[in-house]
Amino acid sequence: MDRTERFYKIQQLLNARRSVPKSIFLDELEVSPATFKRDLEYLRDRIGMPIIWDSELRGYRIDDADPGAGTFELPGLWFSATEIHALLTMEHLLEKLQPGLLGPQVKPLRSRIRKLLEAGDHSSKEVARRIRILQIGARPVEPNHFQTISTALLSRRRLHIDHYKRQTGKSTEREVSPQRLVHYRDNWYLDTWCHMRKGLRTFSVDAIRSARVVAKRARDVSEKSLDATLGSGFGIFSGHQTETAILQFNPKRARWVSREHWHSQQEGDFELDGSYILKVPYSDPRELIMDILKYGADVKVLGPKSLVIAVKEHVQALNSLYAK
Repeated sequence: MDRTERFYKIQQLLNARRSVPKSIFLDELEVSPATFKRDLEYLRDRIGMPIIWDSELRGYRIDDADPGAGTFELPGLWFSATEIHALLTMEHLLEKLQPGLLGPQVKPLRSRIRKLLEAGDHSSKEVARRIRILQIGARPVEPNHFQTISTALLSRRRLHIDHYKRQTGKSTEREVSPQRLVHYRDNWYLDTWCHMRKGLRTFSVDAIRSARVVAKRARDVSEKSLDATLGSGFGIFSGHQTETAILQFNPKRARWVSREHWHSQQEGDFELDGSYILKVPYSDPRELIMDILKYGADVKVLGPKSLVIAVKEHVQALNSLYAK
């Protein structure tokens, strides 16, 4: 059993008996005398559990003379080893997801998480040294812009933004009603109602060159409508009108892809030859094509025809780079 379970077992034994011999603890907890000693020291020194050794009864008991002995309970919030490691992940993400949405307010939260981690069998430093979270392809965001965006988002005010469109190399100015910030594939995106286009649009936050809050109430769009429009297709490029990509992965690659989550409405089935057919809805093929190409010859696009043609064109353009 892990340390948390042992603490509860120790409390249970002390509550069930007048005193508990050391041998009973060792048998029930299935630990060494050294581990049991460390557990007792932790319960006494860090949690304040009034455990004493009674020489007459030849066992451990709760100190009746302690003011809180009659009502002492272990703290109600405890974590398993898995949950403690999840806390580490949260702490690491709070540190790495820059710029900070909550700024200095996050520091006390991170401190509290580290203290909770110390309740585990390993120090927070050791867990942090042994578990790594890697961020690949993250694009830096101007902190001041991010702060302005998050302020408008949470105060429900409109934003005036200067957005750089990488596809054309040009900038456009927009007045938008921010709906939600999305952290996707290590980058930040802003879902908005665009008052110029009169529709929902998603902007890459790192491509916003300037932002200022407008003294107008933001237009609110229901979460259901946001999900229906921006979450219906594959990836960050979404829309109402979707098609279904039909992808066939060879038997070797199927071992990985069959366990991957591509979309909430995806469908997948194995063929008799061991290949895997994955069906994914999409509205804009750009991101989907990039994901298809990364599998190289391990995947074949079966449909629709427009997607087959688009992938062929990308493959031909790639081949032309190495034709000479």
